[in-house]
Amino acid sequence: MIRVVLDTNVLVSAMLARHGNEALVLRLARAGIFRACVSHSILDEYELVLHRPAFRLQHSILDDLFAFLRAETLLVIPGVALNVSHHEDDNRFLECAEAAKADFLVTGNKRHFPLQWKNTRIVNARELLLEVIL
Repeated sequence: MIRVVLDTNVLVSAMLARHGNEALVLRLARAGIFRACVSHSILDEYELVLHRPAFRLQHSILDDLFAFLRAETLLVIPGVALNVSHHEDDNRFLECAEAAKADFLVTGNKRHFPLQWKNTRIVNARELLLEVIL
């Protein structure tokens, strides 16, 4: 199964634009087409960001999302602390991708990441869909 790490901005976009590429990536992960991979620090960031009042996301929708994230994703514990990205929080996603041996890290901010990290390709949602589905 294809392993993916989803940057927080992918989840935010999926929640705000239910018919966009990011939403489709999340639906495919929930359907078991992709195996989403997370770490504790990523789950914490998801919680912090998605609960921001500015997004006005319904609690029931977030509860459902976090139930999926806690029960159906691959939880990994990164063994190394990286300092690759200039954005410190983005290093947590690279650490998770490395620990999970993820095939893809999906982000809306590719410029914050290297083109690839170990065996993980850094792509946006559209690129992932084109690569995997077509």
